[in-house]
Amino acid sequence: MAMSLCPLLLVFVLGLGLTPPSLAQDDSRYRQFLTKHYDANPRGRNDRYCESMMVRRHLTTPCKDTNTFIHGSKSSIKAICGNKNGNPYGETLRISKTRFQVTTCKHAGGSPWPPCRYRATPGFRSIVIACENGLPVHFDESFFRP
Repeated sequence: MAMSLCPLLLVFVLGLGLTPPSLAQDDSRYRQFLTKHYDANPRGRNDRYCESMMVRRHLTTPCKDTNTFIHGSKSSIKAICGNKNGNPYGETLRISKTRFQVTTCKHAGGSPWPPCRYRATPGFRSIVIACENGLPVHFDESFFRP
């Protein structure tokens, strides 16, 4: 029995060694992007929404100055990284061809440490992201065109 497991274990270990580290890293950066910026079905888009989402997503130690949540499907956001829903923007970014429902949360000032107070700005606009290997990994907060 132990001898029959050896070839399987060898194949598994070799498979791990052949998986490019960058692929695992890209997936990690994509998951981090989703944690920071994705909320498919928001419940309210007011100040209370921002305050609870920023805490829930661990963006308040210290208080993050600005964060935008994208309300759309993962597939439509991923499509910005290709020609289906995105165009080149600058040297390394992509701009969406379609507009997305978004909520931008801005720190209302005061202490940079919790409890953090945020102001919500709901909107419907194009978004700009950076992509790696076909996956969104960064949201460009500096772009704002209603």
